[in-house]
Amino acid sequence: MECGNAMRDTYVIGLDFGTDSLRSLLINTRTGEEVACDIQYYKRWSEGLYCDPEKFQYRHHPKDYIESFERSIKKILKKIPQNLIKDIEGIGVCATGSTIAPVDKFGTVLSLKESFENDPDAMFILWKDHTATVESERVNQVSKEWRGQDFTTYCGGEYSSEWFWAKILHIVKNNINVRSAAYSWVELCDWIPAVLAEIQNPLFIKRSRCTAGHKALWHQNWNGLPPEEFFTRVDPLLGGLRKRLYEATYTSDKKAGVLSEWWAKRFGLKPNITISVGALDAHAGSVANKIDENTISMILGTSACYLAVAKYEMIGDTVVRGICGQVDGSVIPGMIGLEAAQSAFGDIFFWFKQMLLWPFENIINESKSIDKNMYKKLKNTVDSNILNILSVEASKFPISQKGPLSIDWFNGRNSPFVNEKLKGAITELTLGTGAVDIFRSLVESTAFGAKAIIERFKEEGIHTDKIIASGGISKKSSYIMQVLCDVLETPISVMQTEFSSALGAGIYCAVAHGVYHSMAEAQKRMGSNAIKVYHPNEKNFNVYRTLYSKYKNLGNSLSMK
Repeated sequence: MECGNAMRDTYVIGLDFGTDSLRSLLINTRTGEEVACDIQYYKRWSEGLYCDPEKFQYRHHPKDYIESFERSIKKILKKIPQNLIKDIEGIGVCATGSTIAPVDKFGTVLSLKESFENDPDAMFILWKDHTATVESERVNQVSKEWRGQDFTTYCGGEYSSEWFWAKILHIVKNNINVRSAAYSWVELCDWIPAVLAEIQNPLFIKRSRCTAGHKALWHQNWNGLPPEEFFTRVDPLLGGLRKRLYEATYTSDKKAGVLSEWWAKRFGLKPNITISVGALDAHAGSVANKIDENTISMILGTSACYLAVAKYEMIGDTVVRGICGQVDGSVIPGMIGLEAAQSAFGDIFFWFKQMLLWPFENIINESKSIDKNMYKKLKNTVDSNILNILSVEASKFPISQKGPLSIDWFNGRNSPFVNEKLKGAITELTLGTGAVDIFRSLVESTAFGAKAIIERFKEEGIHTDKIIASGGISKKSSYIMQVLCDVLETPISVMQTEFSSALGAGIYCAVAHGVYHSMAEAQKRMGSNAIKVYHPNEKNFNVYRTLYSKYKNLGNSLSMK
């Protein structure tokens, strides 16, 4: 049912805090029109600060987020007629996760304090940070052996180093200063709404069902977080933290607070507009994709997420093993949300591009015959075209069982069956192997990884009639999308919006503000539509089935070492 105030034009802002940038979108709640957008790249992250890829350490300074959302909202407001500003009724937030940070008693992230300003352990620990593998193993060990409830049951049966408790334990074990100063810990998608609403006490921050259920072992079956006894069994250093976190969680169609007068004045917005409860970015993106039953929503970016939703009566007592969780209300309130992921997708292609560019950049940069302006032009030309050229060349040749075979675990394996210690591989190389051959095998490996995830869903009775896709890769690479389509042997619909997660955050906010009574109605009015459908080429099925079998055999061999 639609509320009466949906009949007039009102607007919400969706904020999507991604790995590399903040993407912002102003949306008409009545029509779903994307009125204005903006992208802000994180300054410190772009400079490579506080990260060490060799150690799998990836950190974000909170100043990158604050500076980005202030610049972005101001830029959006400058792009629109000023008379529309009074009709902006809310801000929705989504973010990568599990991306967490330590805070003091006033909700201040420690790295915003002078004494911790340059300490990576006092910053946001990005989802892709894998420094906590030992700690995740400890969580798994205790869960399986302590003779109580296995608290990993509803997060696929294995706890990941990418998630909440493992990251906290790693920091408190290795950084006594942060351990002493940290009163509590927050997820990014919970912290941003709290900042905008100036909610300072961590105990009053409304925690997202998305992150709590999929990343922090929260579940209604044990009335919240696991008990204190479990955490002290994992490590005594976790003792006492549970009571400084939360019991209740909230779906993202609820209000987290209202925009404070200070921030309203800073932005040029009216105060007290709705700030909705945060969500994970892939969950919000799936909402924008109009996810419903029997649908897989693929969010294809630096990593890849695969989302499904199911009615309670359909899933029953089924526990889907090997995924990133099944949580009541995590994607669509009133349904069970199921998430799986590949820890690296677009990152693999970016890595390969950088490998090819490295000698070129260093040679021309040191060349005395090329000035700086020409160097920048050459670099930008090559950088922006290299993957396109590889894609064009790869598409010219028929699929073959010969050539390189790759495994997509370059940042460990997330799903199915998490194991971050695993590494990627490129095999069956010869002196005749070229860059195009390797690129094609990398693309095929990501498609095979997607197939393994979707097969895991099907093996547990989660059937799908259609696949929808969004994210940068779905728009940028028809070659990658066609390979995916052929390997999955299913049509894939690519959604129109370039800002799916920001749009989804806005849809949540529209419901939280009361523009719509239900997510279904909000999705219908505001969600994105398909602009292109990829259809599988049956001629490629048999070859890809054979290659997929080889991929699984190679993966099994590598995972047993």
